[in-house]
Amino acid sequence: MELVDQSNSPRDIDIEFRGVTKRFEDVVAVDDISLSVERGAFFSFLGPSGCGKTTSLRLIAGFDQPTQGEVFIGGSSVVGIPSHKRPVNMVFQHYALFPHMDVAENIGYGLRQRNPKPAKQEVSKRVDETLELVRLGGYGKRRVWELSGGQQQRVALARALINHPTCLLLDEPLAALDRKLRREMQIELQTLQREVGITFILVTHDQEEALSMSDRICIMRDGHIVQSGSPRELYDEPINRYVADFVGKSNFFGGEVVETNDSCVTVKFDSGQVLTGKQPKQAPGLANGSKASIAVRPEMISIKSADETDTNSSIAIKGRVMNRIFLGEHSEYLVATEGYGDVMVLSPKSIEHSSRIFTPDDRVSISWRPDAALVLGDT
Repeated sequence: MELVDQSNSPRDIDIEFRGVTKRFEDVVAVDDISLSVERGAFFSFLGPSGCGKTTSLRLIAGFDQPTQGEVFIGGSSVVGIPSHKRPVNMVFQHYALFPHMDVAENIGYGLRQRNPKPAKQEVSKRVDETLELVRLGGYGKRRVWELSGGQQQRVALARALINHPTCLLLDEPLAALDRKLRREMQIELQTLQREVGITFILVTHDQEEALSMSDRICIMRDGHIVQSGSPRELYDEPINRYVADFVGKSNFFGGEVVETNDSCVTVKFDSGQVLTGKQPKQAPGLANGSKASIAVRPEMISIKSADETDTNSSIAIKGRVMNRIFLGEHSEYLVATEGYGDVMVLSPKSIEHSSRIFTPDDRVSISWRPDAALVLGDT
């Protein structure tokens, strides 16, 4: 359970959960979670399938009601209020556009359902303004099937935004797009959110998507909040191995804590080798004898010839290159070591221009700076 920051007044918060639980018969999809989303934030629920992120979004939308606890939108409880009466709109993974309507009719659909219904001229004006907002000016008479995947997604966004919701809910909206278009739409969504200034809440299992777009991320597991914070906080200061493994790539060296002090923790492995690292500030303390992992991000590891040394590093491990994958902006090496297992190293192209490119079976030395190693509990 994550505690709500009570220093925020209701007018600064758009979405708030207070002790929310959602059960489906014997299944607890969301288990006693509390969180708050500041007005104008780009907030993401991140986690694997079945972690509770989509159920949390549905509780905000009103498609599901909490078994216990309260959900607030704009400072007012919305428990029991149906979805069509809540000041939120949702963009679905497959957009749910109406094929028998053109683009303008799709976008104006929500306005035409209002009571009283706005005048046709007002609807047309609002549709044109929203088309310009999502950079589809002049596309109003197009049919849905005449649009690309990215254009269809923009139409779905426009249809959701035209009603000026307090909060826009995004249910994996980029999942159906190819990688290049998905990256372009990530930038488009960020720009659009800044322009309209309303709260966006994204549900995704894609860590890159969440890290690149969000102001704040809530990582979930088994219906619980594991950790929430800014992308940088989650990447640089994960509170346990689960978060470090889910956000970015890491090398993990598992063992037992044998010594702790204010500055570092020493972990001993079954092989008899030891490594030291620091604990993240928010991580629970580790006692001697407890299981823990040393985590080192692959981009924080340098790779050199076996006869070279790095004077800035706390440790140098000898190994043999098993594989090299060229990924354009960097190369990914897999290095077999004795006592530490296989280690992944990411070497930027800029470094490879000025040093040697290694090939399988080359003998190498890998190393990292003292502050690059984190000591994390397994739970």
